[in-house]
Amino acid sequence: MSDPKIDLPDLPDAEIHHQHRDVSGGWLRPTVFGAMDGLVSNFALIAGVAGASATSTQVSLAGFAGLVGGAFSMATGEYVSVQSQNESTLAELIVERHELEHNSEAELHELAQMYVARGVEPDLAQQVARQLSRDPEQALAIHAQEELGIDPSALPSPWTAAFSSIISFSVGAFIPLLPYIAGATSLMVSAILAVLALFGAGALSSRFTARSWMFAGSRQLILGILAAAVTFGVGTAFHATVT
Repeated sequence: MSDPKIDLPDLPDAEIHHQHRDVSGGWLRPTVFGAMDGLVSNFALIAGVAGASATSTQVSLAGFAGLVGGAFSMATGEYVSVQSQNESTLAELIVERHELEHNSEAELHELAQMYVARGVEPDLAQQVARQLSRDPEQALAIHAQEELGIDPSALPSPWTAAFSSIISFSVGAFIPLLPYIAGATSLMVSAILAVLALFGAGALSSRFTARSWMFAGSRQLILGILAAAVTFGVGTAFHATVT
């Protein structure tokens, strides 16, 4: 029996009154996290080494090593993390595709029940589910979104995540290192730059969230100062001479 035809009136083109941020491209989280991590971790490392009464050259070498090691560590971690998540998602899509091919009626009923749970009347839900299931690829995409909460066509790129994190970490880590490269002999200049950068980076991240720039900047500043204070305290307590 053919599906009953639903006549719908011609609808005018919808006007777009707003735009959404791109939050699914795989670049936002590693970029923000990489910059914050590079800034905080390398400033904390520099503070710890400086607290151990190291020379400017020794602090610079430690900071540079922290920048290079941290950047590649971040990039590797992001790539493996995103790639593993994508592989897990693809495995679930294979399962879902198999069910759609070999148990199509049950899957169609399952989709209809999802629409019923959202308030659609049962007969209409059945009609919509059957119509959407005519195209196998569309059916797979809909089931993936409804059951797994993912869009198969918009999986994040592991290379984008890795590249974003290595660049942003390097930029963040370079800021507290810059004064020592320029010849500074005191942690104070590096601390001032790090404080400004911590607040600025936190405030900038608020553009991608619902938080105010003051809250985001202050939160990042407080957490960064705490991390640096702990490592500086450790270095000072041991008062080791770096050779």
